[in-house]
Parts: sequence; structure tokens; C-alpha cells
Amino acid sequence: MSIEQNVQIVKDFFGAIGRGDKQGLLALSVEDIEWIIPGEDWPLAGTRRGHVGLADLLQTQSDTMETTFVEPREFVAQGDRVLVVGFARGRIKATNRTWEDHWVFAVTVRNGKLTNIREYIDTQALARASEMA
Repeated sequence: MSIEQNVQIVKDFFGAIGRGDKQGLLALSVEDIEWIIPGEDWPLAGTRRGHVGLADLLQTQSDTMETTFVEPREFVAQGDRVLVVGFARGRIKATNRTWEDHWVFAVTVRNGKLTNIREYIDTQALARASEMA
């Protein structure tokens, strides 16, 4: 696949995220996708594998936070890797605390499907918003 096609697949993935289209996300991902979110002390941190792990991540995100704004601002691609630079804001449901996050997703695309996602996010801001008083 071309670099342009890989970028479009990643754009389609973010479009599906924005629409809450779980089936669309699964269709764009290989069966053994790996999604890594570094950090600790907040519910989304960890490594999820496969469609079951992806579904678990989406459910945990839905259960624990409300994302009110997600904007992928820049797509930088080389070979099968697409870096997405963006911004998001939202609220942790349990604490009612808001967060803002400048992030980078490193996404690997092979044969038209996402195989690996690693989020580089402001884990400290999200952990702070998740802290119970």
C-alpha cells in the first residue's frame, strides 16, 4: 500500500472513533492488533491485544470518561508507519474532573489494516483527573 493509502486508513480509523463506530474500528484492524497506552494509575493504561482487547479498551473508555473533543491535527507518514499529532479534551466520570491532552499516536498499517497503535499522551494529566479526593 502507498503512504497516502496508509494515511487514509488511519484517517478512516479516527473518523470511526469520532462516530463511535465500533464495527468500523474492528474492520480497519487486524485480528491480533496491539494497542499500547503507557502509564499507570488510570483505567486506560496498559496493553490490549486483539479485537477482544480493542473492544475492552473502547468499553473501558466509554465507562470511565467522556471525550468532548478529539482533533487529529497532523498526519506524518513513512513506510507503514503513520504518526498522528492531535489534541483532545474530556472529563473523567468518577471524579467529574476535566482533562486536556496533546497526543501523538504511532500507528502501523500493513496490508490495509492497523496492526499496532502506541499512544504517547499526557498520562499525568489523565491520572490527575482520575484521582479520587
